Amino acid sequence: MLNFWNQARSYDATRRAVRFWGHDGALEVSFFVTDAALRHLQPALPEGEAGALAAFGAHRERVLGAASKVYARGRKGSYEVVARDL
Repeated sequence: MLNFWNQARSYDATRRAVRFWGHDGALEVSFFVTDAALRHLQPALPEGEAGALAAFGAHRERVLGAASKVYARGRKGSYEVVARDL
């Protein structure tokens, strides 16, 4: 079962996404939610790290719900949450 007990997140400027982690038992799982996905949730999102992290915090439960659905589609090295997932 996928859990998101780790509250850590960081901004990856190269990917233009917020990175966060989930855990499936002992397995750590990397996720990215794109700037475009966050802008879908919050259209007036300021550009860059501060805006993306604030939007992630404001919509955390919705992003985590979408991440769980993306994870359920199959195993990968990392998972990306995009606007259509939300």
